[in-house]
Amino acid sequence: MADTISILDGSTFAVSDRRGDMEGGPGDDRGLFRDDTRFLSRWVLTIDGRRPNVLSIDDVHYFKAQLFMAVTSGTVYVDSNLSVMRRREIADGFVEVIELLNHEIEPIEVVVEVEAGADFADLFEVKDKLTKKGERYVRVEPDKLVLGYARETFVRETFITSSEPVELGEHGLRYRVRLPPQGRWSTELRVACVGGACTRPAPASTGRTGAPGARDLATDVQEFIDAAPKLACSWQPLQETYARSLIDLAALRFRSPLLPDHAMPAAGLPWFMAMFGRDSLITSFQALPFAPDLARTTLQVLAAMQARTDDAFRDAEPGKITHELRFGELTAFEERPHSPYYGSADATPLFLILLEEYERWTGDHALARVLEREARAAVRWIDEYGDRDQDGYVEYARRNVDTGLENQCWKDSWNSIAFADGTLAPLPRATCEIQGYVYDAKLRTARLARTVWNDAKWSDELEQSAEQLKQRFNRDFWIDQRGVFALALDGEKRKVDSLTSNIGHLLWSGIAEPDKAERCVRLLMGDKLYSGWGVRTMARGEGAYNPIGYHVGTVWPHDCSIIAWGLRRYGYRAEAARIARAMLEAAVFFRYRLPEAFAGYDREATRFPVEYPTACSPQAWASGAPLLLLRTLLGLEVEGERLTTDAAVPPPIDRVELLDIPGRWGLTDALGRSHGDLAA
Repeated sequence: MADTISILDGSTFAVSDRRGDMEGGPGDDRGLFRDDTRFLSRWVLTIDGRRPNVLSIDDVHYFKAQLFMAVTSGTVYVDSNLSVMRRREIADGFVEVIELLNHEIEPIEVVVEVEAGADFADLFEVKDKLTKKGERYVRVEPDKLVLGYARETFVRETFITSSEPVELGEHGLRYRVRLPPQGRWSTELRVACVGGACTRPAPASTGRTGAPGARDLATDVQEFIDAAPKLACSWQPLQETYARSLIDLAALRFRSPLLPDHAMPAAGLPWFMAMFGRDSLITSFQALPFAPDLARTTLQVLAAMQARTDDAFRDAEPGKITHELRFGELTAFEERPHSPYYGSADATPLFLILLEEYERWTGDHALARVLEREARAAVRWIDEYGDRDQDGYVEYARRNVDTGLENQCWKDSWNSIAFADGTLAPLPRATCEIQGYVYDAKLRTARLARTVWNDAKWSDELEQSAEQLKQRFNRDFWIDQRGVFALALDGEKRKVDSLTSNIGHLLWSGIAEPDKAERCVRLLMGDKLYSGWGVRTMARGEGAYNPIGYHVGTVWPHDCSIIAWGLRRYGYRAEAARIARAMLEAAVFFRYRLPEAFAGYDREATRFPVEYPTACSPQAWASGAPLLLLRTLLGLEVEGERLTTDAAVPPPIDRVELLDIPGRWGLTDALGRSHGDLAA
């Protein structure tokens, strides 16, 4: 994403090159998207047939961007007498103002053209380079250019209008402009998306001709930031990264029709601007001390969408929490099962984990009472459907073999679950971290059953079930020869023996026995897994290892934040601080915005983190990672009705203050000072 400019609001977003042009095609994410359809795939500005060159870009705000440009000769001198400005803002599509400034003392005449086209590709068609089955059309009307697509009753159109007189044609817009000496000319172009589900509130105001009642996105993001705790810190990178994380989380919010007045996190730009159960749950957990309303909305929406029936096409079973919801053409014609799709084995226990963490942090007993039925259904799914063969472990195998996900854990790429020799493990697979999530979910649900739902009997049963799982897991998943937990049990109940970052999630959940946890910590911080920037998803030397493989060697910030929090849980303060410091140092190289993933090369080899080539940025749980790392450094935990602090802050951070932390206590502050013994 480094060579692109993005603006977004909910499920509407526009991605252009650094000139502001869009030339999206198969496999190329440039264009204007809404609700998983590309409403504009070509948008190219020329002046007398030439593309202006960029001088400067202002894209600080996530919902708008400004480009300052000039039409130059291409020599070493900036010899242009014509400046060009493009101002673009998201607005149920977008509004773009094109402005020309004549620096000559004589009048000039120029032809301004904007090529416009739309392929109306479904986001899955863009990613997978598929061809379309419907018919595209163009219609020139007196006041607008209409780009359209129809396949049976599935109709999508793009309306393009101009504030200035314009020649409209099938391929775009043309202006014949006469600029007086030292004069200027401008036009406002509106690109509107018509048709399909709407997962956003009313269009944003552009500050010029916005519709009455439209939201002011600048105010909206400021309110989000103002509601978060204030950070005062002696180390500027932490301050900058914290601010960037809050802005990006604000940008990635979207509103479901189920709760149109409240927002939850989408997964990431560009491919995942949609509801993802796992991503929204983990991001909400990371952000809970900073933006608890995200967790509340996520829980409410996912509870409302919890599966009630058995549907093999969508991998749905009663009580299961949804994985992904899409609104594009392929979903509409059931060529993809995402309406919604339930192919995630971990979202259901993560739902229970977030519900308890939210209630414990906020004291919101009312929501926990409202969601008791959904919580009970989630536990039943774990025991009856998740445990496919009743061996005590949650396994997964896709039931929709044509389009379902083969891996239904967070490492959901096809090659992520492999033996040490690189061969793939046969399905069904019971990955280790999911068992940890189930253990944690049952203990947390037991607390809610006892303290909120007044069901001591069920609470005892859940605690007993969790303890039995812990004993069983530490016996069946442990590989004594390697001194590590298996990545998974495969379809033949063999231990998948690759060394991966999954073992760090066992520390977060608390399922690892202390002696085994200590051995896992040594491996997590050893040079095979730890790159110097963070923990690799797979250890160097494993058969499937690839430092730029999606889940088989890259470093994922959200993964590292969970591991760091798990290290703190087991008392490994120095190791947790080391990971947190490395992550925050890496953020500096990404303009304080941690990407979805970056390469697993050794820090000594590269001296800077190398971004994964197709990483989402911003991405929700990467944006949430600095927040969980900050919680880790300060050791923030709830005890009864109060917030406790147990800071372990490494140099070069001398002092960290987090002010007005919201929770069941109202608002409180936390302070942490540097510990010299935590130096790397």
